[in-house]
Amino acid sequence: MCGAVINPVNIRLNASTIAFLLGHSQCAIVIVDQEFFTLAEDSLKIMKEKSQGHFNPPLLVVVADEACDLEALRYALGQGAIEYEKFLESGDPDFAWKPPQDEWQSIALGYTSCTTASPKGVVLHHRGAYLMSLSNPLVWGMNEGAIYLWTLPMFHCNGWCFTWALAALCGTNICLRQVTAKGVYSAIAKHGVTHFCAAPVVLNTIVNAAPEDTILPLPHVVHVMTAGAAPPPAVLFAMSRKGFRVTHTYGLSETYGPSTICAWKPEWDSLPPDTQARLNARQGVRYTTLECLDVISTKTGEPVPADGKTMGEIVMRGNVVMKGYLKNPKANEETFANGWFHSGDLGVKHQDGYIEIKDRSKDIIISGGENISSVEVENSLYLHPEVLEASVVARADERWGESPCAFVTLKPEVNKSDEQWLAEDIMKFCKSKMPAYWVPKSVVFGPLPKTATGKIQKHVLRAKAQQLGPVKLSKL
Repeated sequence: MCGAVINPVNIRLNASTIAFLLGHSQCAIVIVDQEFFTLAEDSLKIMKEKSQGHFNPPLLVVVADEACDLEALRYALGQGAIEYEKFLESGDPDFAWKPPQDEWQSIALGYTSCTTASPKGVVLHHRGAYLMSLSNPLVWGMNEGAIYLWTLPMFHCNGWCFTWALAALCGTNICLRQVTAKGVYSAIAKHGVTHFCAAPVVLNTIVNAAPEDTILPLPHVVHVMTAGAAPPPAVLFAMSRKGFRVTHTYGLSETYGPSTICAWKPEWDSLPPDTQARLNARQGVRYTTLECLDVISTKTGEPVPADGKTMGEIVMRGNVVMKGYLKNPKANEETFANGWFHSGDLGVKHQDGYIEIKDRSKDIIISGGENISSVEVENSLYLHPEVLEASVVARADERWGESPCAFVTLKPEVNKSDEQWLAEDIMKFCKSKMPAYWVPKSVVFGPLPKTATGKIQKHVLRAKAQQLGPVKLSKL
């Protein structure tokens, strides 16, 4: 209403990274929750130090929370910040606001990468935000008065546009400071939560929660939208058994969050639950408001056949695609080559038109000249009864060039004293589920590194795999 552009900042970034994106975006106002005030303060100090005497500090507004330590609020006010409610009181209730003159005007900015070499600040426009805010409830069947739990961070694609969608539906927002399985189950029981969104890693936490942290059976059906990574069918199956109705969507920051949906078909109702989960793990068909979705050959640019086998890049086009990356013409040229938005995700197109991701282009494993989908290997690993989380990356291999390396987090109750036996058991299990050359040649145990939105950081795992050195050629 005031014509500003909102830039939700990931609170798990460090101060120097936040300083960079605040400077790159030329922010005029910083609104910060009292819990994160010192992070904002440190970021502004770094900006000032690097400004060489030309620093124009943004207006600093702090949001108070009575449930938190009041000392943090007092400190913020002592440093010159304005308390949010006081800030609102300074406004004019009779201000005659005007909608944007042009729907192409920017409404939001969100950074997917903050490297100085190639900052990826995704600029979104009013038209796309408006369409996506109405499209999400439409494809999900959300009704007026929905009670929505914020397990998804609002800094992740503007909360997939549900911040605006809930306003349109007169919905209720339930917020959590810490996302835990216990917090999710408690909110469902206490507040009657009907909907929430979450990355697959959060769903995995929910299905593997300790009995004392759950409240089961659920008092009512709870609708869950998942995206952010390809969900393992085993996790979808476990969620459905607990009474959650999971809708699988797919998208990127550049497409306002989810923009395809694995629309449930009535004929799937009679299928076995594990088959249902496998079909529901596909990325599906385009949203109503996404004009074009396709899978094209990375060599010719032509659509791949709908055979469920031929791999290509997933591309999109339409009103729910970003304007571009802020101040990054080179990245824009590459991303919008030949009139498509290039997702960088590799997938196939099935006979029914549903698309399915097989990998990120940078995550595909080429072993002995054969392409291996890390996602497919991960899906099999999640079926192992002792595996909590799994991620697969390429590791150098003296014989095959590279081979799959599995990073695995075991369930808490598993006896971890003999990791060699466990690794061999996992490899043996994989051999029964997949082609021999797909089977991980190495298994590494431990917690998996994750982003603030719960995505597993494969680049960190790739670096670890590199440190391990190549899988040695057998002397036998």
